Amino acid sequence: MGEEVPVTNVEEWLPKTTVGKLVKEGKISSIREIFERNLTILEPEIVDALLPNLRYEVMDIDIVQRQTDAGEISRYKVLIIMGNFDGYVAIGSGKAKQVRVAIQKAIRDAKLNVIPVRRGCGSWECTCGQSHSLPFRVRGKAGSVEVELLPAPDGTGLVVGGPLKTLLNYAGIKDTWSSTRGETRTRENMIKAGYNALYNTFKFVTITDWARRR
Repeated sequence: MGEEVPVTNVEEWLPKTTVGKLVKEGKISSIREIFERNLTILEPEIVDALLPNLRYEVMDIDIVQRQTDAGEISRYKVLIIMGNFDGYVAIGSGKAKQVRVAIQKAIRDAKLNVIPVRRGCGSWECTCGQSHSLPFRVRGKAGSVEVELLPAPDGTGLVVGGPLKTLLNYAGIKDTWSSTRGETRTRENMIKAGYNALYNTFKFVTITDWARRR
């Protein structure tokens, strides 16, 4: 399912940012620590070092055209979904004259957009306490598309549209209901709206997080 992301040689990496230097020196040893300290990932090598088991899937390939004085220039635009199937997911896009180069740019962009996804068992019909679904309902919007994701009991599966199913699968969510509005035929906005909804799972601190920080 998907292709494994090519990992940069971390040993030859010369970090340019403070976060990169902390990762290189071993002072930051987990991707979770970066988000808990509200740090920003500006180098894809940081993700290579802390999340080496990422995989990706190409979701859309379009041809975009731009009119210049020399004539019409066509390039490929690629949209990918990336994740580790265990609480981390990302989306990325890239443009280039060749599809292969556009995919490489999309992979780099996705690594800079990795987010943690809070999972749980928020359905009143299920009290298993496992991290198979979402802890509460979340909403996301992109363009005219609005996506609402709702917790579902264990065994329900992903009752969502095709692009959202791939996104949630890469995030490690197994059971979810969804409600969508707007021009859902626009695949890119559909995926971005779902990504924004997953981003909102960490929008506020829960009681569980209070107990964890004591």
